[in-house]
Amino acid sequence: MAKIILSQEVIGLGAAGDVVEVKDGYARNYLFPRGLATVWTKGGERQVESIRAARAARAQHNLEDAQAQAERLTGETVSVPVKAGAEGRLFGTVKPAQIAEAIEAAGLGAVDKRTITIEKSIKRTGRHVVAVRLHEDVVASVELDVVAA
Repeated sequence: MAKIILSQEVIGLGAAGDVVEVKDGYARNYLFPRGLATVWTKGGERQVESIRAARAARAQHNLEDAQAQAERLTGETVSVPVKAGAEGRLFGTVKPAQIAEAIEAAGLGAVDKRTITIEKSIKRTGRHVVAVRLHEDVVASVELDVVAA
């Protein structure tokens, strides 16, 4: 078993800065050539601390960005044009990708479609509310105005 320091996040193994033990072949043939890890040494503890400090600073910066974007999104109404039939019934439902495009078109910033949560399928025109998870601690409610295109 080899004791290593992860320099990047490896799914199923750990985050950057973690000290883990893996089999020698896995470290030598996969992690080291790809630059995902370095050999653990006593002097490497300083490297671990600098990686952890950088990760903490990056997490704080991401949280602040998410809070700022949540303030922009909350209270705003975003118009989503869709194909609709008689009496406001839609041909299909409103998808998260359509919502993300509408948010970006409204000038409220880019939002990943995977972060949008639709409680109940949107099958009619009118006003609807969806949740956007911008960070693990920040969720913004966005009001949609679904209109016939």
